[in-house]
Amino acid sequence: MLKYNREELRDRILACWVGKNIGGTMGTPYEGSQAVNDIQGFATEKGVVLPNDDLDLQLVWLRAMDEMGPENVDSKVLAEYWLSFIGPSWNEYGVGKSNLRAGIVPPMSGEIFNEEWKHSNGAWIRTEIWACTHPGDPDAAMRFAFEDASVDHGYGEGSMATLFIAAMEAAAFVVRDIRALIGIGLSKIPETCVVAKLVRAAVAAFDEGKTWLEARETLVRMSADAGLGWFQAPCNVAFVIVGLLWGGCDFKRSMIIGIDCGDDTDCTGATIGSLLGIMGGMRAIPEDWREHIGDEIVTMSVIKGHGYFPASCTELTDCVMSLLGATMRTPNAVLAQKGPGFVLTDGPSDFSAVDPKAMMGASFAAELGRRAQYSFTVRNTFAEALVEFEREPVIEAGGALKMKITVALRGNMSDQKGFEASFYLPEGWQALGRRHLHASQPSGIHGGVAQSLALGHSTTEITLLAGEKVEGTNHAVVELRVEGRPTPLLIPLTILG
Repeated sequence: MLKYNREELRDRILACWVGKNIGGTMGTPYEGSQAVNDIQGFATEKGVVLPNDDLDLQLVWLRAMDEMGPENVDSKVLAEYWLSFIGPSWNEYGVGKSNLRAGIVPPMSGEIFNEEWKHSNGAWIRTEIWACTHPGDPDAAMRFAFEDASVDHGYGEGSMATLFIAAMEAAAFVVRDIRALIGIGLSKIPETCVVAKLVRAAVAAFDEGKTWLEARETLVRMSADAGLGWFQAPCNVAFVIVGLLWGGCDFKRSMIIGIDCGDDTDCTGATIGSLLGIMGGMRAIPEDWREHIGDEIVTMSVIKGHGYFPASCTELTDCVMSLLGATMRTPNAVLAQKGPGFVLTDGPSDFSAVDPKAMMGASFAAELGRRAQYSFTVRNTFAEALVEFEREPVIEAGGALKMKITVALRGNMSDQKGFEASFYLPEGWQALGRRHLHASQPSGIHGGVAQSLALGHSTTEITLLAGEKVEGTNHAVVELRVEGRPTPLLIPLTILG
């Protein structure tokens, strides 16, 4: 059981948001620059805070956790909050929202029609809320961060970048060594993904004694060779690492080097600021820069028709601490139920049991790697289903589309269950395949379905045959019902024409 002094925790969470605000404001004037910058600090007047979607969207996720309960938030919940509270529709945001409105659920909402932008920066820049609500628990933070990222990035490089950054930030609450943090982050993503390759290249360049400019040119070239252009996640995440390594984790030096690398500079600057804030607390943030930026949060993306959103870094920190149950003197739900186990205390923090190597591991990345590109999960009280299409779910009149449905049990109601599938399809459509599934082993809430694939008996293959009439958007429902149980598992299917 790890002990965290509540005031120290609050200080690091506040420094996370203040650092995020500084980096976003400092980097925004140079956003999109493909040349090397040469900044000296703020380009804005004292007291001016520039709006930044990096921070905006996390206010909405905070609200979702507050209203729905932290452990109940998943990609389906966040999808609804996207449509209710987030205005912009640029790049991956627009693709994701368009797919959601058509009835396509995550992660497929981040995959379909999104080949260009699913590798971009919109998700790894909004990981701090998951790290701050799961401090010291990189596995929990990155799982929630994937639920977030998958809405508009699917299984793309943008989501891999999200796993990497979320794991680093969550671990930074108890691990102060930047090389250990990079190692933890790399362990959470596939070695073959472009994010991992570019981060390793940045580390190698540093160890070889190259300048940060030489490292930057290597990363730009590698990104181009991978077929990725500007505003893409791998290169910008690697620029964050360049700033941290060549800047020696000094707040000013690291921030300036990261932003000088160019490209999506508000994202790189903001993430450097938040990570160093978590690692060092408010002491790590230069007083003159803190005084220059102030405490205000200025939003550009949040639809504020009703309800409360924090208006300052202090308010945001108080909300997070409240969510963590910081006023309680007993372990709270978020901290105690996941990962290493935390107790908030008025006494000194104690991380003596922390082993950075024990925080490493690629089980979640391997789990994601076993899923089909066009897949999603749904669950009810006692069961969970994984739906996998053989290809993009698009069909023409008289055409066929193959899919697999895998069912596993969840929770403690793990007695064996037989499921009967009923299909409610557009007129003239058919579903061919075995309708009975039998599940005998429980899964976990997160991804246990993938483990059930090895059992074989809980998976069925279905072929959908379209009729003579196909609409632009076609909706269907699969009902999985267990005899003697009142709650069916309903699977929504959206097939594009």
